[in-house]
Amino acid sequence: MPFVIPEGLAPEVYPLAWLVGRWRGTGEVSYPQVPRVEVTGQVEVDHDGGPYLTWRSTLTLAGSDRVWGTEQGFWRVPADRPDDLREGQFPVELMLTDPAGYLTLYAGVVAGGRIDLASDLMARTPDAAELTAATRLLGLVDGELMWTWDIAAFGEPLQSYAALRMEWLA
Repeated sequence: MPFVIPEGLAPEVYPLAWLVGRWRGTGEVSYPQVPRVEVTGQVEVDHDGGPYLTWRSTLTLAGSDRVWGTEQGFWRVPADRPDDLREGQFPVELMLTDPAGYLTLYAGVVAGGRIDLASDLMARTPDAAELTAATRLLGLVDGELMWTWDIAAFGEPLQSYAALRMEWLA
């Protein structure tokens, strides 16, 4: 099936156009101080014609409606393109908040159907658990969204926290 740029999408975010839509799939969360659990992920990426995309993600425990985590934010493709990017690569930013008390700004690169992000700024409320760094990798593989999320938390080094495989719904 050929890809079509969503109607009304701002040209600034064309490199992220493949993300737009609703995604659903399964995966797992696991970390040294967190027991391994299977999760269902739902992601909605949308736009209102502005030079950004909106992001809403919810992870629930597989087989239930119990929310494991949720977050909301915005994707941007900055106008200033660093000199070290290759042809077809674009800078990208993702700003996220979640009700567990975190605000994270990711910066990275998008090229084709792949996004590599690393935390640039992490802020937390006084009662939120220590979270010092994070990376994310999102990729479009055979029409599915693959998503990995590594974190450094609880004094542990950066390592895998969550991995999901999602299908595009609409």
